[in-house]
Amino acid sequence: MHSLSDGCDFPRQVPPARRLASALIVAMALVSLSGCAGLRDRLPSMPSVGSLVTPYKIDIQQGNVVTREQAQALQPGMSRLQVRDILGSPLLTSVFHADRWDYVFTFRRQGQPLQQRKLAIFFKGEVLERIESDELPSEIEFVASLDNRRQFEKVPPLVATEEQLKAFQERNKVVAPQAPRTLPPTTSYPPLESAR
Repeated sequence: MHSLSDGCDFPRQVPPARRLASALIVAMALVSLSGCAGLRDRLPSMPSVGSLVTPYKIDIQQGNVVTREQAQALQPGMSRLQVRDILGSPLLTSVFHADRWDYVFTFRRQGQPLQQRKLAIFFKGEVLERIESDELPSEIEFVASLDNRRQFEKVPPLVATEEQLKAFQERNKVVAPQAPRTLPPTTSYPPLESAR
């Protein structure tokens, strides 16, 4: 009789479940290696995992969004505070160029070209003197550039007609304030805690 410690190997029967598990592990290893360049070159008909699944990249926005409407609202002679109210705080200010504010906007989204725009505001003392800028999009154009799936077919009207204004005023008539109601006399309630 031989024992296992004698060095004799007996042929063992591998259970079918273990054979199936081993085959699945080998198949999964081959699929995971299909993304490697060496295996992909040898098996060009097999699609790579990288072509089927792409990682998500977050949107990167830097700076202030300045639209054409905002730039048109600026007028020479405005104070720095008025400019800041319209455009927000500038991205770049310099101690050496105290009379210049720079607004730089960049937006990077996966699958879309990089958006980059610059706007420079020049002051003379404390008032706005002039503006230099790239071509700025309108608000609707900017929103449309962010959403590449939805295209705006017709721009909704942004101005109400006289009839719409009258109908709005009639629906929302202001009622004259009424005299305040008098409250009923207060009643006396027993104390919450009883005296001991």
